[in-house]
Amino acid sequence: MSSTGASSMKNLAIRGAIWTIAGYGAGQILRFGSNLVLTRLLFPDLFGLMSLVYVFIAGLHLFSDLGIHTSVVQNKRGDEPSFLNTAWTLQVIRGAGLWILCLVLAVPVSRLYNEPQLLWLLPIVGFNTIIAGFNSTSLFTLNRHLSIKQLAIFEFSGQFISILVMLIWAWFSPTIWSLVVGGLTSSLFQMLWSHKLNSGKVNRFAWDKSSIHEIVSFGKWIFISTALSFLASQADRLILGKLFTLELLGIYGVAFTLSDIPRQIVLAISGKVIFPTYSKLIELPRAEFLSKIQRSRGYILIALAIVLSVIVSFGDLLVATLYDSRYAAARWMLPFLALGTWPIMLTQTIDPVLFAIGKPRYIALGAFLSSCCFIIGIPVGFSLYGPLGAVLSVAVSNIPPWVVVAYALWREQLSVIRQDAVVTLVFGGAIATLLLARSMLGLDSPFNQLFL
Repeated sequence: MSSTGASSMKNLAIRGAIWTIAGYGAGQILRFGSNLVLTRLLFPDLFGLMSLVYVFIAGLHLFSDLGIHTSVVQNKRGDEPSFLNTAWTLQVIRGAGLWILCLVLAVPVSRLYNEPQLLWLLPIVGFNTIIAGFNSTSLFTLNRHLSIKQLAIFEFSGQFISILVMLIWAWFSPTIWSLVVGGLTSSLFQMLWSHKLNSGKVNRFAWDKSSIHEIVSFGKWIFISTALSFLASQADRLILGKLFTLELLGIYGVAFTLSDIPRQIVLAISGKVIFPTYSKLIELPRAEFLSKIQRSRGYILIALAIVLSVIVSFGDLLVATLYDSRYAAARWMLPFLALGTWPIMLTQTIDPVLFAIGKPRYIALGAFLSSCCFIIGIPVGFSLYGPLGAVLSVAVSNIPPWVVVAYALWREQLSVIRQDAVVTLVFGGAIATLLLARSMLGLDSPFNQLFL
């Protein structure tokens, strides 16, 4: 790659990161503000119920992920109409299949959790899968070419429409329908707009065998990885749904959402900026490739360490200020959950390298080990220490993926273990400093629940 090309790529990546953070930041402010209103209009058990619904729908998505988006971004044929239309056809078929599975699962899931409302909630909320299946491939193309500004505006607008509908509906009728209709409206709006963004030919049904082969060959590891990632990222709510009351599950959801903000920012940057950029740089010599990665990654991790240390040290006070007494348990949950996201920060800022060089199997292994920690750790932790033990198990389950990714990068001569150690020390030092400041202000430790 020429110096001019490298400079252009760097500028695109920087602009993409800025737009991603701006779009996500604006979306989170909007979401956070609406959440404060909705928690006053709706009861916690409704959030717990919807949390279960979305866990199963997210699971269906991840257990059927063929890596269509990733294939279009990574494949050399990603701009060819035949490749894009074949990818779109697969996407439509998948969306219809997911909705059928929602119908099939509705009865057993409602019986498993003894919640009759799940019988109709799963099929209705699951109809989003059919709508999203018809989204234009323009979204893939924009991501492929780092046109992040348009994607950021697109996603923020969909979120704004969803929240607006939820708030208006909940104001006049504070029922679970406000959450359901808001999601359906947003999906329909985004599907229609995605086709407006299509600067090429309109998507049509196509079945190009060579494209199918390339998508499936690359996507098989994506499928395994995302299926296991579901267990690693959603198993907590599946298991806690049986151990916690719906009210406590809804409170846990509030704490988890707040602790998850930094991870969501990293995830957005990783998928929209880091992965497409790395995919265009993989031809560089490993030493040069690693140097470019570490330089930009270091700045990102330092910023994340500072933000996350503030959430760990003072997040409980934020919960106490913004939420009423019904959500008091979220105060002690938040610091532990936030602390547990640090290994994810390390992993998600570097694992796109493994996708870019065609080694996604390591991601699958890390997700498998993490899911094992969830499946074994949460019930054991709950049986020993109640809700505290369950939450601690969730926090430590994020460590195995980092171990696997660190080992994989070492094998590929792309190790960042030294950098990870340095920024982890910075993170620990920032927390220690903030906790000392908190003590000097006469405030209790946010980890007092450990000693009760």
